[in-house]
Amino acid sequence: MDTILRRMPDYIKYITPQFSRTHINFQRVATIDTSNPFIARDIPTPDESFVVIRFRDPKRVDFPYMLKLIPSSFMSRANTLVVPGGKMSHAIEIILPPIMHDLIENKNK
Repeated sequence: MDTILRRMPDYIKYITPQFSRTHINFQRVATIDTSNPFIARDIPTPDESFVVIRFRDPKRVDFPYMLKLIPSSFMSRANTLVVPGGKMSHAIEIILPPIMHDLIENKNK
């Protein structure tokens, strides 16, 4: 607990601002009681969580395609896809290849 509290200013100053600059954020959110994380004995399993995926530019994202390919996924906002925690790897495999392809294609432009 002391380590977490000691590092909290660094988290607030250096880590948190990065979330507004990234193209995609993946945030795992537990669906079990984590109200007091200092007494928690176990890390929530993937099946005890959702992954909230926020896209900075939703106009460039084919959400209907992703919703069709990622079972039990849904939109929580116009730029946010939510997937079951156990489907995170699958979501990454769906989301990242087209982006990587575009980066490679546009590398020499």
